[in-house]
Amino acid sequence: MNAEKVSTADRLDVVDLRSDTVTKPTLEMRAAMMAAEVGDDVYGEDPTVNELEREVAGIMGTEAAVFTPSGTMANQIGVLLHTRPGDSVICEEGSHVFINEAGAAAAFAGVQFDLVPLAERMSDAAITARYRGDELHAAPSSLLIVENTHNRAGGRVLSKRHITRILATARALNLRTHCDGARLWNAAIAAGETERDLTAGFDTVAVCFSKGLAAPVGSAIAGTAEAMNRARKLRKRLGGGMRQAGVLAAAAIYGVRTRARLAEDHRRAAALANGLRKLGASGRAISVEIPDPVTNMVYWRWGGVDGDALVARLARRNVRMLHVGGGWLRAVTHLEVTDEAIDHTLAAVRAAT
Repeated sequence: MNAEKVSTADRLDVVDLRSDTVTKPTLEMRAAMMAAEVGDDVYGEDPTVNELEREVAGIMGTEAAVFTPSGTMANQIGVLLHTRPGDSVICEEGSHVFINEAGAAAAFAGVQFDLVPLAERMSDAAITARYRGDELHAAPSSLLIVENTHNRAGGRVLSKRHITRILATARALNLRTHCDGARLWNAAIAAGETERDLTAGFDTVAVCFSKGLAAPVGSAIAGTAEAMNRARKLRKRLGGGMRQAGVLAAAAIYGVRTRARLAEDHRRAAALANGLRKLGASGRAISVEIPDPVTNMVYWRWGGVDGDALVARLARRNVRMLHVGGGWLRAVTHLEVTDEAIDHTLAAVRAAT
């Protein structure tokens, strides 16, 4: 291949598809942050944080919720609530709580993981096969974690039907359950179901505001009032007690109330996937993976080409993606990705391949 050079005149604004965490607050979101009433949240006196927690609990159909600085903290509070040191946690391979949280579950909760292969899609048999009873030599299974949507499965949605089945299996095994719903908002829009539909029956649910909803900071964990009282203590222990956090909660509230726009991210992800498939049909060895229903993630690769090299080629054309291994690139659509950005991305891929 010839070395690629892009003139200054040809340069556009960067299309950043690495993650939906790269968004910046919109002017409307910033206005909501500026107008937020605040107080000391550690004392329970921030009215905007309290409003956010009530709203999240209402959406999830739980008794209460707790605002946390990050999704990692929300997930780790969930693990700490439901396990004891030496326990085993069942989750799918590639789950965020296992591979992207710096070993926090092992470091803080003292647990290990038993992984369900993605190809088994959390089947009853797969869950049961990884269950460990409380016998002398075992690390007993105490918690099942379900990620919805699943990042490493290309943004795969587990529908209400699948969730109901999974939770029934967990109950039969006497397992506690936690939903890592960092992108639950996307799952609900894609499945045409409510967040409550997708979380009914879980002991705790974590949701994120700084991904598809475009808030700058924050997540929440929801569950029973008793569990959330314990969660608040664990948040403090983990260093997550915040003071005048209403400015952050206001951004989250704005994102939650405008989440219907996520359908646009899904539409653009589908357009990107279709464009990549057309390039593949034109003679390029391009493979594309996208879930059904479509969410905001597209995984693709150009056969035989090093993923890091392809990322570098695209970067020279002002398109950013992540190489996630095996030559597969991940592209995530979000608030700042327009139709024109999709067109530019496809043009960059055409030129780079």
